[in-house]
Amino acid sequence: QVQLVESGGGLVQAGGSLRLSCATSERTFSTYVMGWFHQAPGKEREFVAAIHWSGDWPYYADSVKGRFTISRDNAKNTVYLQMKSLKPEDTAVYFCAAARSGSVYYIGSYDFWGQGTQVTVSS
Repeated sequence: QVQLVESGGGLVQAGGSLRLSCATSERTFSTYVMGWFHQAPGKEREFVAAIHWSGDWPYYADSVKGRFTISRDNAKNTVYLQMKSLKPEDTAVYFCAAARSGSVYYIGSYDFWGQGTQVTVSS
């Protein structure tokens, strides 16, 4: 069982920035595709970003392209989501997840999930 722990959420004004982190002690972390999803109240969990095990080929939802950056440090077993120019519609619980295979955009591809961290953007 891979345990993922997110941190870095909080309250920020529109236009501000936050950096989320997701850490694991899993020694095979570098073999997983890592993704970020978010879930707003009353809505389904949605894809935000993902990154290949090598750190190449990041993937983003259209709604965050140009504002969010996903990165990973395999030596630290950590994946990051740098969020800039935040908007009130970015308010949600953000989850990191790990996938061995499958489409990075598809929630069902992810085998393990963190507990989530709340991001609230005020207008």
